[in-house]
Amino acid sequence: MEEIRSVFQRAAAAEDAVEGVVAERELENSLRPRVFSEFVGQARTVENLRVAIAAARVRKEAPDHILFSGPPGLGKTSLARIVAAELGSNLHSTTGPALERARDLVGILTHLKRGDVIFIDEIHRVPAAVEEYLYTAMEDFAVDLTLDQGANARVLKLTLEPFTLIGATTREGLLSAPFRGRFGHLERLDAYPADELVEILARSARILEVQIGADALAVIAGRSRGTPRIANRFLRRVRDLAQVERKQKVDVELAVAALARLGVDERGLEEMDRRILRCLADARGEPVGLKTLAAAIGESEDTIEEVFEPHLLRTGLIQKTARGRTLSELGARSLGLDPKHVLRPPSAAGDLYA
Repeated sequence: MEEIRSVFQRAAAAEDAVEGVVAERELENSLRPRVFSEFVGQARTVENLRVAIAAARVRKEAPDHILFSGPPGLGKTSLARIVAAELGSNLHSTTGPALERARDLVGILTHLKRGDVIFIDEIHRVPAAVEEYLYTAMEDFAVDLTLDQGANARVLKLTLEPFTLIGATTREGLLSAPFRGRFGHLERLDAYPADELVEILARSARILEVQIGADALAVIAGRSRGTPRIANRFLRRVRDLAQVERKQKVDVELAVAALARLGVDERGLEEMDRRILRCLADARGEPVGLKTLAAAIGESEDTIEEVFEPHLLRTGLIQKTARGRTLSELGARSLGLDPKHVLRPPSAAGDLYA
């Protein structure tokens, strides 16, 4: 009887967890801007998209294909949704890993109507065999589908309605040159300055009905790594603490306390960031290879390169050399260490930023 009760309890807990994830995603979607006028930052990219959409409307054509690149959380998905909304078109979304076979892609493409937008997130992970089908689809709006095998094999040419493909990638360098060259618009999104994050947070606070002071917004923005997704996540956690402590308005003290509970310090560093810095400090100025660093801190190499390292490099806390990663003087001071005791001067010309 106890085993049956335990099974039901685990099932209920799993269902609650799923509902929580769904609710969190719905909340995140509610914070996304829906039109260009609501989108803050990335002024050059937004202006280029406005021009492209306006010109396509005049010609009554689908805009050229668009590739968004840059770190996660900067608004690539939001911009794809806005482009589709501004065009008055349907948006069909998928991800690179989901397109395992050519038939998966063809099934999506054949259901597109004239002027529709297809959005592929993490497009650098599209398999090579599927990518080749995209070549003719993007250029000629047609795909050649092979039916059967061997002596019975035949090619069926399918004509597609004109569409716009929007790809998003966090690793543009993994895209093949022929694939990348088929995009008419290449837009890279950069980290947001603190003042733009404050504006984004102010809008999110209004949607979430959170009363928060300007100083508290500045604190959250300054610790958000220049990333709106992180800023909004921090805002939701600050709101949680305010509700639990029955605070009507979020002030600086409450914001700092909430972020401290998340392990986020005044530089926006989390525990894994500090573990990376401490590992490099232990090397006493010697470069540390990526594999060694990953093994030492217990994190995957890809996660270090894509999630943690960009912020540490951008803020000058670490340096990337030909032989590995080293701690900078600023990084040593961020740990409360004397740079003279943990670092050595570069001994070779190879120890330059690469």
